[in-house]
Amino acid sequence: LSGGEQQRVAIARAFVTRPAMIFADEPTGNLDAKTGQHIIELLFGLNRDEGVTLVLVTHDPALASACDRRVTLDAGRIVHTESAPPSALEPSAS
Repeated sequence: LSGGEQQRVAIARAFVTRPAMIFADEPTGNLDAKTGQHIIELLFGLNRDEGVTLVLVTHDPALASACDRRVTLDAGRIVHTESAPPSALEPSAS
């Protein structure tokens, strides 16, 4: 399987068990833009609709800005924390 296929399989396996918390390290890293957006909508939908706690690790500022809380690390140390309402990536009602 390609990297993207492996990533989609791992995400599907995580969703099947209906977890209370999902840890996702670069959840869209090996995916094309369309599939990545679908996965993000799924993750945020689980958070919003099912109360699943998401812990995301990303280098994508747009994805980070969609999170309720952001913790910035540098060399393994917390250098900044911020809590704010999600923005751009929250799925719209279009």
